[in-house]
Amino acid sequence: MLDATPLQNAYQALLDAAATVADAATVTDADADADADSPDPAPPHGEWNADQILAHVSLVSAATIAAVANVAAGAHTTYDNRIALDAWTIERTIEHAGGNAGLRDRIGGQAAALCALAGGAALSDAELSTPAPVRLLSNGTLLADQPMPLRDIVTGLADAELPGHTRQLLDLLPGRAVAEATR
Repeated sequence: MLDATPLQNAYQALLDAAATVADAATVTDADADADADSPDPAPPHGEWNADQILAHVSLVSAATIAAVANVAAGAHTTYDNRIALDAWTIERTIEHAGGNAGLRDRIGGQAAALCALAGGAALSDAELSTPAPVRLLSNGTLLADQPMPLRDIVTGLADAELPGHTRQLLDLLPGRAVAEATR
């Protein structure tokens, strides 16, 4: 069995950060008329904005759900995050979800589904130990191209992927970069 608590907590932290960034953007937009120099939670050049980060997380979550469901169904599976890095697919996902609030709702549903499938008694230890061919890329760098147990795919989401994107979202907050630079 897999304890889904770390995965639930990682998703909740990401969704809380996304809501905080969305609220900051709303305040910034409302204050823009009053102060032309107001900060904008826009990313640095070449980085993703909040919607793009959330679309990427939604695509990664969907791929993880598919891998878990395939193993639960007795089918062969693979795990490849390249589609979740594709700019056209990310923009299409934003459009289909209806923007930021829709993406947050979608990710919340995906989190519930994945935690239900991967946690508890839904999968045996043997199923969680099932190796799947994995290809993971980040910023054009190959991170993994080898078989991994399904358990490691799920725990990697909780331990690295979601916390990394949570930090990425929080880095979009106005004044955050300045505050961190002065520490």
